[in-house]
Amino acid sequence: MDATLSNIERQQAILSLIQRQQRVKIAQICEAFAISEATARRDLDALASQGLIQRVHGGAIPLQPAAPEPPLLERSHEQADEKARIGRLAATLVQDGETVFLGSGTTVLEIAKHLRERKGLTIITNSLPVVNLFAGMEHIQVVCLGGILRDSELSFIGHITEQALSEVRADKVFLGVRAVDLEHGLTNDYLPETMTDRAILKIGREVIVVADHTKCCRVSTAFLAPLTSMHTFITTQEADESFISALQELGVRVLLA
Repeated sequence: MDATLSNIERQQAILSLIQRQQRVKIAQICEAFAISEATARRDLDALASQGLIQRVHGGAIPLQPAAPEPPLLERSHEQADEKARIGRLAATLVQDGETVFLGSGTTVLEIAKHLRERKGLTIITNSLPVVNLFAGMEHIQVVCLGGILRDSELSFIGHITEQALSEVRADKVFLGVRAVDLEHGLTNDYLPETMTDRAILKIGREVIVVADHTKCCRVSTAFLAPLTSMHTFITTQEADESFISALQELGVRVLLA
């Protein structure tokens, strides 16, 4: 490799190498570009800070962007088995008599399906499908948060929803996200919903994020919160082991369905 490359040119060449090979070790970069380990690490840090790669132990991999999320009804069959497993496991964390917030999305809806026989629950939600699921059940009280209806998700968002959230508290908050990444944290793909989701995170004594394995090690458009904003993360056994271990090292409890 030409040693006269500028830092920017070398970093672009390193990025191209990572994109071609999908995983590159620091030793390979040192050999390919005739640079020291310290320089290679600085180059990788610079690329990672620009959101172009993801650092992993001993090297780097391309950043995996999350695909745009289709509407709720269209994705009801995506990873259906995984979502059902997450729903069953997550529901076991809820005790009779608790106040629970259930967010929008297909994975959280699976949790709701397993709570219908519980006694004395108070369900707070901004999800129209969740409201419909519990409607008419005398043993469960439903608190529906108003706001602007997001048609694709059948969920309520916006400043009216956020004002309502400031008036309630929950023992447990169950929230789905579009992507979970070790460096970029929790992200979603719809910017106007971000402030509502941040308000949701504040109301629970325990925050439980649920996501199937396809959403792990991915990054979407809108930053929601750091990984440490959740107490528990529920995903499936298909998730990458190193990703799970890294979450646990951060103090996040991880449950695998």
